[in-house]
Amino acid sequence: MTETVEGVDDAGTTADADRTRTRTYSWSDPLASFAEGAGLSGIEYLRAMAEGRIPWPPIAATTGIYLGDVEEGRVVFTLTPDEFHYNPIGSVHGGVFATMLDSSCGCAVQSLLPAGDYYTSLDLSVKFVRGMTKDTGEVQCIGTVTHMGRRTALAEARIVDANGKLYATATSTCMIFRADDK
Repeated sequence: MTETVEGVDDAGTTADADRTRTRTYSWSDPLASFAEGAGLSGIEYLRAMAEGRIPWPPIAATTGIYLGDVEEGRVVFTLTPDEFHYNPIGSVHGGVFATMLDSSCGCAVQSLLPAGDYYTSLDLSVKFVRGMTKDTGEVQCIGTVTHMGRRTALAEARIVDANGKLYATATSTCMIFRADDK
């Protein structure tokens, strides 16, 4: 897929070519990736993805948010902010923060699920602390499970830079679907 974005001036006409940016990326069939991991536990599936044995989901290519560390009940995603993450006021869009936080909370829960079980997010509460720009450098989003029940799980996540400076936090409730409940 190729995406070309051209600058537009106040009159709505195309601006100079030096303001034009192009970004190209590709992804694998997400349903094929899901099928490859169908018999794996949550942590096995996430580790296979982090290690490149199962292709990344399309959202990773779109956002540049990638899974790094995976432990039981804890995951770490990384992002290096760039211009294509920007909102109209010149900083990383809040939706990018929310996507990273939601992924971290959900995958932390997924890391505790046996094969055949799955989850969905019921809610996400985000607190923004400060903005990010392309000058921020790589950030990490650490997601951890705070409660794991039979039907619901609670998780929290935080985005920090290389110096430990906090950018945002979130809490999430996830609903769990158990394979043996069918």
